[in-house]
Amino acid sequence: MPRAVAIALVCALLPLTAPGQDWANWRGPNHDGTAVAKGLPADFSQTRHVKWAADLPGPGAGTPIVVGDRVFLPSVDRERQCLVAMCLSRKDGKVLWKKDAASSYATDGGGNPIRIQGRSNYASPSPATDGKRVLFFYGNGDLVAYDLNGEEEWRRNLQKDYGDFSFQWTFSASPTIWEGKVFIPVLQRDDPVGRRAGGKRRRGPRTDEAPETSEAIKSFLLALDPANGKTLYQHVRKSPAQVESREAYATLTPFIGKNGRKELLCVGGDVITGHDPATGSELWRWGTWNEGHRQRWWRLVPSVVVGDGLALVCAPKRAPVYAVKLGGSGAQKEDALAWKSEGRPNLVTSDVPTPAFHDGHFFVLSDVRHALSKIEAKTGKVVWSIELTRDYAWRASPTIADGKVFLMNHNGRVVVADAKTGELLHQAPMAGSEDDQIRSSIVVAGNKLFIRTNTKLFCIGK
Repeated sequence: MPRAVAIALVCALLPLTAPGQDWANWRGPNHDGTAVAKGLPADFSQTRHVKWAADLPGPGAGTPIVVGDRVFLPSVDRERQCLVAMCLSRKDGKVLWKKDAASSYATDGGGNPIRIQGRSNYASPSPATDGKRVLFFYGNGDLVAYDLNGEEEWRRNLQKDYGDFSFQWTFSASPTIWEGKVFIPVLQRDDPVGRRAGGKRRRGPRTDEAPETSEAIKSFLLALDPANGKTLYQHVRKSPAQVESREAYATLTPFIGKNGRKELLCVGGDVITGHDPATGSELWRWGTWNEGHRQRWWRLVPSVVVGDGLALVCAPKRAPVYAVKLGGSGAQKEDALAWKSEGRPNLVTSDVPTPAFHDGHFFVLSDVRHALSKIEAKTGKVVWSIELTRDYAWRASPTIADGKVFLMNHNGRVVVADAKTGELLHQAPMAGSEDDQIRSSIVVAGNKLFIRTNTKLFCIGK
């Protein structure tokens, strides 16, 4: 084998981003919910092992990102009823800058600039950075780029440019920065949401120019230039799904195969597809978990997670998880499925949280079963499964570092489990007893934990 080819194959097997001390996007340096760290405490609380705690102006499901000496996160400002972009000092949590980020282009149909419905808000997507600038995306379609010092570089609204979103719930896919481009998937239903008889609108399209027919509403992948926000391409993604089953809230996952082929993995609309990041063209697709596309209300939330040459897809509600073989081309047949979870009522499943991958295993957090399961990636064998409390939902995605799994429920209760054995090591209430709807995943950067509640951002470390 020529030396250049051998080097290329070795590089393809390496992580997309070298493990480091930063967490630059929603699912971390390898887009799989894991980080390299040592000495993370397992016995923390709201006062113990707290390096600092910063007050937040309101809630937001957007996970913080940590880059260099800065922490970036979106939030709603409850008092002022607006959406903000924030930058905190990584050292002490002090606010370095705070910007009113969102425009007034799109509201929730009732004039509310921050909420669509009580269970979520527009500050749900996580920021992303290329090291030069940080991008904030909001559920109303506003996409804003700031340099690291808080100077606005550009902004645009995707609903204004491409038509009003058609989602039943709050749109929340996070931007992915890869290969010198910004990628955002808009996988939506092909009919306007909330339209009542007589043309009155409850929610969804909000302008006179909104599409009136299904032919005008498309699902697509968008690629932008991070330097100026200009569109590089818009790839229409077709789907056989119906109604709400066309909707997806998942973020695109980058992947480099053994042959060096680069792909963006996109899930939703009853199928998983791989796309060329240079053009957006579809390389392959597999599906479906919705036989005959009979289920019309199977919107999809979890993103794809990759491990051991497989893409793990979590079908909605209480359906199985599916491990699909990577590396194919065109329409994939049944033999592309490596395995799927079996065995009710203890079926491994996840409706909202995105799984993590670590050391040859998928870690699947089930919000519908209130359980965390460790799955052997190659075979689908359940290594262990632990039950969690049922008083609040577990919808923040799991994070793995330092041999530990970190989980948080809607009430801000953090659970720490041993990644090898599943032993519960610690539980810590990190919010008030009345708190609810906390959704941000826990971040690990520089041997520190960053835990976001509705009112605080904690930096935890020994």
